[in-house]
Amino acid sequence: MNSMMLMFTTTLIMSFIMMTLAFWLPVMKPDHEKLSPYECGFDPQGSARLPFSLRFFLIAILFLLFDLEIALMLPAPWATNLIQPELSLLWVIIFILLLTLGLVYEWLQGGLDWAE
Repeated sequence: MNSMMLMFTTTLIMSFIMMTLAFWLPVMKPDHEKLSPYECGFDPQGSARLPFSLRFFLIAILFLLFDLEIALMLPAPWATNLIQPELSLLWVIIFILLLTLGLVYEWLQGGLDWAE
């Protein structure tokens, strides 16, 4: 019980010290650029009716899609501990193949080009 109380007190003191340092150490020098709103490259002061490039949003959606699919492969190394690791390896290979085919398709369609 005594060691538990010591750990709790140490954690509380360390947290308080880190919060105090994080509050007092940063040097705040605001300027025009830091105070202006950032809207993904768009001018926030202009008209809202201006046309925008759909290419930016397409690439952002593609990034999210491929990032999510790669995150789905994170448990793959633990699948080697299953009864049939060959089956898990086969599924991972099929998944990587589908990802690669999707990337090649987007590349050939010109979906990854910034300029038209």
